[in-house]
Amino acid sequence: MARRKKVYEGKAKILYEGPEPGTLIQYFKDDSAPTEAEAAPAAVEGKGVLNNRLSEFFMNGLNSVGIPTHFIRRLNMREQMVRMAEIIPLEVVVRNFAAGELSERLGIPEGMPLPRPIVEYYLKDDRLKLPLVAEEHIVAFNWATQQDLDDIIALSLRVNDFLSGVMLGVGVRLADFRLEVGRVWDGDFMRLIVADEITPDSCRLWDMRPVVDRGDGQPLAEPGPLADVYTELARRLGVLPSNVTHPMKPTLIN
Repeated sequence: MARRKKVYEGKAKILYEGPEPGTLIQYFKDDSAPTEAEAAPAAVEGKGVLNNRLSEFFMNGLNSVGIPTHFIRRLNMREQMVRMAEIIPLEVVVRNFAAGELSERLGIPEGMPLPRPIVEYYLKDDRLKLPLVAEEHIVAFNWATQQDLDDIIALSLRVNDFLSGVMLGVGVRLADFRLEVGRVWDGDFMRLIVADEITPDSCRLWDMRPVVDRGDGQPLAEPGPLADVYTELARRLGVLPSNVTHPMKPTLIN
């Protein structure tokens, strides 16, 4: 398809004007989010192709169980058409197990199951390094209303139930993940939908299958982070493109 006007470019995706009113084209790049030691995103060959397929798989699954998303259809190996939405300036993080920043902040042992899923909010501002914010901040500064937050929690927990079940079915534990939520209008009626993407870039995934020594069949280690996460997850879910055969490096949520 002909290249259209660029609307936005982020670390891992580019948004272009869509072919129909109220639509956008979302292009998946091979770049990954930079680490603290990197000044620019690192490229992982073929990552964008797999993330396009994986996000399509998860978004279609959510739509099929009545959880609304911005996804319309995949166009080609790297592009999909999505519905235009007003993005709420928050990253919504749902945590099922203690890991990463939560363990560091609260001194909770890595890998400990949480008594219930915890929903956290981070302000989408890279200049401020995505600070953790409370509901009081969000409502006071009009980033979202209290009703929005109630709906975001309900939406996020439904997504968590769906993703956790899908991952469990292929031997993967969903430790935590992040979402972006957008507002759309149907006439005078506003509703919230899942936007952005659902890929290994936005999830912390732990392999539940032990590493096995091919020599004697004995486990070498306890399950841990998925090796070659993009390729392996796509393979287990049955969405690995036939022309992608090489392994890729994992990128997990911090």
